[in-house]
Amino acid sequence: MKIIFYLSIMIMLINIIMVILINLLSKKSFSDREKSSPFECGFDPKNPARLPFSLQFFLIAVIFLIFDVEITLLLPLILTLKISNILNYSIISLFFILILIIGLFHEWNQGALNWAM
Repeated sequence: MKIIFYLSIMIMLINIIMVILINLLSKKSFSDREKSSPFECGFDPKNPARLPFSLQFFLIAVIFLIFDVEITLLLPLILTLKISNILNYSIISLFFILILIIGLFHEWNQGALNWAM
């Protein structure tokens, strides 16, 4: 009985020491390099918010969102593979992937995927 008590005290002390060390070591300074640099999207946080932004960044963000939503629509097709007719499943899957590929080629032809300005 004593050994369980001593072990629990020891574990609690180790936890308290670890929490104190983590709190001391994780203090961040206010002059952090990331806080003074521009955000990922290219905005400078010290400039006014009504400045125009890059149209290329906007198009890439929209393309990412479209493909992200389409992948979330594609994932349930995998789960319904067991319970569906294989012919209907194949037609629906190929049609969906064909729409994705046509959209990708359209964006490519419009120049939305050109990274260099």
